[in-house]
Amino acid sequence: MLLDSASLYFRAFYGVPDTVRSPEGEPVNAVRGFLDIIARLVGEFGPESLVACWDDDWRPRWRVDLIPSYKAHRVAREVPGGVDVEETPEALVQQVPVIREVLDALGLAIVGAAQHEADDVIGTLASRGDGPVDVVTGDRDLFQLVDDARDVRVIYTARGMSNLEVLTDAVVSGKYGVRPDQYADFAAMRGDTSDGLPGVAGVGEKTAAALLAEYGSLDGIRAAAADDSSPMKPAVRARFAAATDYLDVAPRVVEVVRDLDLPDVDARLRRPTAEQRETLDALAARWGLGGSLDRLLAALPD
Repeated sequence: MLLDSASLYFRAFYGVPDTVRSPEGEPVNAVRGFLDIIARLVGEFGPESLVACWDDDWRPRWRVDLIPSYKAHRVAREVPGGVDVEETPEALVQQVPVIREVLDALGLAIVGAAQHEADDVIGTLASRGDGPVDVVTGDRDLFQLVDDARDVRVIYTARGMSNLEVLTDAVVSGKYGVRPDQYADFAAMRGDTSDGLPGVAGVGEKTAAALLAEYGSLDGIRAAAADDSSPMKPAVRARFAAATDYLDVAPRVVEVVRDLDLPDVDARLRRPTAEQRETLDALAARWGLGGSLDRLLAALPD
C-alpha cells in the first residue's frame, strides 16, 4: 500500500475538528486523523507492507520550467534555488513534523525523492512492485497508474474515508471513457485549475475522451490535427494548433515519473518492538494521541 501522504494529512486536518489538542494545547487534529486513516486502511485492505510517500518537493522546478503556472496559485513564498513554501494553514505546518516522528517511531517506511513529488515516488514504487499494489490518494492524476494486468488499484479518498472508491481499469473507463494508460493524455487536454494546468481551450472531458477513442493517444490526436486530410473538424484542429506550445510540454508535467532511483526500504507491517513502544508511549503522552494510536496499533498484524 502506497500512501499519498500530503493528500491524506490535508484530509485529516480538515476532517477532524481543530479542537482536538495536545495536553499542552497544540493542535493535533491532523496527526490523530492521519493515524486513524492508516488504521482504517490497514484494517479494511490488509496490506502486507506500507510506504508513506512524501513530497520532498511539492512543486519541482523542472515542472515549473516547463509550465510556469504549475501550482503557482498555491505558492506562499518562493525560495530561489530551493523548495517553494506551499500555502498551508499554520496549524497544519506545525503538525507535519509530528506526523513524521510518529510514523518513524511506528517503524513505518517514509520515502521521498529530491526534486520530485510523492506522485513520482508512488509511480516508481507501483511500477517496480512484483505483487498487488494499492495507491491511496485524493488526487485524480494517479488514476494513470491503474493497471489490472499488474494488479495496481487506486483507493480514491475524495468522497471521504467512509465512502472510499476502488478504481480498476473498468472503473476508470466507466467514469471517464478512457483507459488508465490514456488518462495522462486525457488530463493534459482537460487541464486542471487546482494544479495550474490550462489544458486545451474548448476541450473538456467529453471531447478529450472522444478524441482518444478515435485517435488512441495525444500524439495521434496532434498528428490528425496537423493533417489536412484527416476527418477532424476544423474548429477542433484550430484548438490544438493554438495549444501547440502547451502540448509540447504538458505530458511531461502530467505524467508521473516511474523510474526514480529510490532507496530499498523494509516496508513490511509489523507490531512495534519494546523499544519502539517506549518511544510511542512517550509520544502518545506528549501529544495526546490517545485512541488514534491505539487503533492503529491494534490494526497492525501480529
